[in-house]
Amino acid sequence: MSGAIRVGVAGVGGRMGRRVVRLAPEFPGLDVVAGLGPAGTFSADDVDEINVYSDPVEAIETIDVMIDFTAPPACAELAPLCAAAGAAYLCASTALSDSHRHALREASADVAVLEAANLSVGINVTAELVRRAARALPDFDVEVFELHHRHKRDSPSGTAFVLGEATRSSRPLLRDEVQRSNAPGPREADTIGYAALRGGDVPGEHTVFLLGSGERIEITHRSNTADVFARGALRAAGWLGLQSAGYYAMRDMLGG
Repeated sequence: MSGAIRVGVAGVGGRMGRRVVRLAPEFPGLDVVAGLGPAGTFSADDVDEINVYSDPVEAIETIDVMIDFTAPPACAELAPLCAAAGAAYLCASTALSDSHRHALREASADVAVLEAANLSVGINVTAELVRRAARALPDFDVEVFELHHRHKRDSPSGTAFVLGEATRSSRPLLRDEVQRSNAPGPREADTIGYAALRGGDVPGEHTVFLLGSGERIEITHRSNTADVFARGALRAAGWLGLQSAGYYAMRDMLGG
């Protein structure tokens, strides 16, 4: 592929879509050329206007990679369209169903597809640290705590479950315990506990506790700005645009 990688943004007028467009100039190998949303043009301070399409087919014809920050149902429509047009597809939605993932896997037979509940590079490195710690400490209890802004809809967050899954990749017999407050009695040894708080404007904070006898380890990641998710998306888009067809995760991009 010669020249800059042409990027489209689904949900370009949303909170994350606007951040992607605003921060794209930090990535000289990328050119955000199209948005998907109400037709017209997109403009923001210090950012060149881009074309916005209401028809996804028209938008996808102009790009090499689609970044999708919209709600999960969109991927069932966008992934096949990207596959048909030969455009890579980056899905940044949480709470995907089995049918959504089926659509992504089908598309990955023809184009590069990356699924990520959290595109922060730091949180994905954190997940790798958790994976290694859980493997090295098989008898430690594992608890996941997360804090988000008051507008966060899912609880626990998709990222909390990503960290739980990182633990389970090393200790597959563990199971999620989300409603411990309603379960009297001592902690069950084969569980991963989750706790969630909501308030203020916190972009995101996650801590995985590994608790043993006489000692504990805390692995924490704090997002000070939601810009880290947009930058992660742009970095991932640049990488994905150079990959062959397949189903990828952030761990693949980071060489994990």
